[in-house]
Amino acid sequence: MEKKQGFFSALKEEVVRGLSPSRTRSRSRSRSTSPARTGSPMTGLFTRKKNHPNPNLDSSLARSGGLRPLGETLTPLIEGPDSENGDLKRIGSGLGNWMKDQLSRAPSVSYKRSDLRLLLGVMGAPLAPFHVCSTDPLPHLSIKDTPIETSSAQYILQQYIAASGGQKLQNSIRNAYAMGKVRMVASEFETATRVVKNRNASRCAESGGFVLWQMNPDMWYVELSVGGSKVHAGCNGKLVWRHTPWLGAHTAKGPVRPLRRALQGLDPRTTASMFADARCIGEKNINGEDCFILKHCTDPETLKARSEGPAEIIRHVLFGYFSQKTGLLVHIEDSHLTRIQSNGGDAVYWETTINSFLDDYRPVEGIMIAHSGHSVVTLFRFGEMAMSHTKTKMEEAWTIEEVAFNIPGLSLDCFIPPADLKTASVSEACELPQDERGKNSLGVHRTKVVALEKSHDCSIDKMIWKMEI
Repeated sequence: MEKKQGFFSALKEEVVRGLSPSRTRSRSRSRSTSPARTGSPMTGLFTRKKNHPNPNLDSSLARSGGLRPLGETLTPLIEGPDSENGDLKRIGSGLGNWMKDQLSRAPSVSYKRSDLRLLLGVMGAPLAPFHVCSTDPLPHLSIKDTPIETSSAQYILQQYIAASGGQKLQNSIRNAYAMGKVRMVASEFETATRVVKNRNASRCAESGGFVLWQMNPDMWYVELSVGGSKVHAGCNGKLVWRHTPWLGAHTAKGPVRPLRRALQGLDPRTTASMFADARCIGEKNINGEDCFILKHCTDPETLKARSEGPAEIIRHVLFGYFSQKTGLLVHIEDSHLTRIQSNGGDAVYWETTINSFLDDYRPVEGIMIAHSGHSVVTLFRFGEMAMSHTKTKMEEAWTIEEVAFNIPGLSLDCFIPPADLKTASVSEACELPQDERGKNSLGVHRTKVVALEKSHDCSIDKMIWKMEI
């Protein structure tokens, strides 16, 4: 077989050429689309399996290791099109070719644009509930004059840090890189009178991939492509921005916050910081494993800063479930409630809950990384009138293909916001499903806050459903 380049040797060549994730972003706007859709290596990710707790999200996928030794086969990084011939530069082949296809292919015929927009808008690049700085020291374990719930949480975090590789090793990490595959699907829609389930989740699911870069302090950049659409977002330590095909480049409301995807077993140091002020509220069995539950509520000042116009974020709560056996984080849940008040109408409430289950922990350079998992997202709408609630359930499965730390050549230039970034910030409520009836009532905010249910109805039309009354 042809020997492929090692990670650091290949990266060195790219650095010499002056390439970086930031240049990839700028050149990706000129990328041409592929005339045909290619097959996905993620086929079978949602295959049903007997006795599996979630048949639509099979976690027994074939998984690759973390960072491979120099000289061994390594999945590639893709770069933007060459200025001379328009071809994609890449390191190696294999997954990079597949990622190139994901970035350029046409959307699946089984999905309408509104469905894909809902999936990417909610699950593509959500943020953590509040700001933390991963370089800040964690609180010391204290028992005197400390509530038992707080001291217990501090002890659990100390065990988590030790199980994840130790504080000294984690503090030595200056930057990080991860590449993975994802598969998303809208699996269920519920109203007051019926429940509609997607019977062919494996056929309707959209596959894709993502690349994540992180650097201290508080800088990150992620690019995710699913179903022919791409979402990329980043933070330069001062502001968080995001670019979607339907909203363009815009800043996010509120303070600088970590990317939630990094908390899903990829960044134990930031994860520990998120729960530094948490309380231990009890125990729970998660998939046969006894866990401690840590809870942290977002402060009112942050909630106010994230609200805008008629969309008010009432609460945002974060839960972490830490294994009593291994000390590792096996389940993370966050739920936030948004109240949208239209002019002259009743208030409508949206509760967004994301449950992520982390699996396949393996060491990468001494740091324990979760190499697979799945998330279940629930959008619950209520208010307005009795018996008018709706609930949409979406699911994502992911695997991590490559992880590396302390990448040579990664610089601040990799996290520069896009040149066409809009000055006005956009509330996260803009990703809620749209309703034609609410457009006029939201007035000047209708381009930022699109509430209610039209895309829910659209999501039923293009799938094969099983109805339960």
